[in-house]
Amino acid sequence: MSKNKKSKSPVTGQEYQASSEPRYTGIPTFMRSPLATTLDDLEIALVGVPYDGGVTNRAGARHGPREIRNQSSLMRGYHHVTRVNPFDQAKIADVGDVILSEQYSHEAVVKDISNFFSQIKKAGVIPLSAGGDHSITYPIFKGIAKDGPIGMIHIDAHTDTWGEIWGSKFHHGSPFRLAVEDGLLDPKRTIQIGIRGAQNFLDGIDFSLSSGMRVVFIEEFYEMGLENIIKEARDVFGENGPVYLSFDVDGLDPVYAPGTGTPEVGGITTLEAQQFLRGLLGLNFIGGDVVEVAPPFDQTGNTALVGATIMYEILCLFADQFKK
Repeated sequence: MSKNKKSKSPVTGQEYQASSEPRYTGIPTFMRSPLATTLDDLEIALVGVPYDGGVTNRAGARHGPREIRNQSSLMRGYHHVTRVNPFDQAKIADVGDVILSEQYSHEAVVKDISNFFSQIKKAGVIPLSAGGDHSITYPIFKGIAKDGPIGMIHIDAHTDTWGEIWGSKFHHGSPFRLAVEDGLLDPKRTIQIGIRGAQNFLDGIDFSLSSGMRVVFIEEFYEMGLENIIKEARDVFGENGPVYLSFDVDGLDPVYAPGTGTPEVGGITTLEAQQFLRGLLGLNFIGGDVVEVAPPFDQTGNTALVGATIMYEILCLFADQFKK
């Protein structure tokens, strides 16, 4: 199932190719990919996870998947650097959103997301998701890390390894602490890049460091330089083990991504993010996400466009694994 597969109008039977139609037409899907009704004959699933019940301040990321889909109509097929079209290399489709049975129950949300991604894992399909807040990554791990702990490349302003706050351990500041404690994430095969900002307490940073995660604060990111950071990332988790890629848009400077719940100034540029991702080509990716796009704080739509572009860059990495 590729982007180049033709569809038919249910009314007239007329054939058309969604990727060639005007961008303002049709039902929005991620990057104008086909909308799948089954996981059969699929290699990469594009998923929406519209949940932000785990935020600690500004809500709005629940609207992320819908607006990222809308802005992703601006994506094209061929990557200008590699000259490769991911839709020609892999069978890719939008599989819709995770259906949440009880949006006000953290426990039910964890179960719903986990079950959804368990089915994707069972089908042998790689998921690439749009959030939603960062709390969604923990239940995604519960769904796909069934063969043992996985490694992770994590771009973010925050470590997201806090403990319990306000009586709940499930929130967008805790997914990777929970994943380590549950044996889903190998901290020694984890790198966190772009970390910055003043803290009210050091619990999260201390947990990341003491558990063995490689934490690259933004100052070190610029001291080392992009090429060295890429090498460091590849060295941390090795070339063969399963790796998950989690990209929080607040890892970017808010001049590029203002529409997010917890912006932190002094971040990575969009070009640096793209170049970093391109340096990860050839790794054994088993999934990824782009999270914390909050359209209510995104007056121009630019943050959603950034989120869609980052998803495209990650999609190219995933599709490379299926090249013939």
